[in-house]
Amino acid sequence: MTRFVLDASIIAAWLLPDEDHDLALAVQESLLTSQAIVPPIWWFEICNLLVMCERRKRHTPAITKTILDALYDHPILVDDDIDPTAMLRLSRAHELTVYHASYLEIAQRHAVPLATLDRRLAQAAVAETIPLFAS
Repeated sequence: MTRFVLDASIIAAWLLPDEDHDLALAVQESLLTSQAIVPPIWWFEICNLLVMCERRKRHTPAITKTILDALYDHPILVDDDIDPTAMLRLSRAHELTVYHASYLEIAQRHAVPLATLDRRLAQAAVAETIPLFAS
């Protein structure tokens, strides 16, 4: 089974119709045969996105539950073995939040591609010779 790091920006594109993106659809399809790896912050980011959608009346708490149930069914591994020294180095080197740097640290440590729609995170990955998920 192939693996890749999954940034929350991909999930946002799945959930928000005005943010539809071909890469996000390719990532969604690849989860049928691949495993995603995420930092622990990922679930907080996803839940925050969902509750913000509720507050903006884009969907209901019932839809949030349906989405979370569906995400739990995907092969998503939470990696909590992050190296704080490496994460801080990446954050400083690329002027990223520590949260974003955690995605880079995981991709670098596992030597797997990063799936993201975040331009700054993608640029930092390229600078670190971390491959990007290709559709």
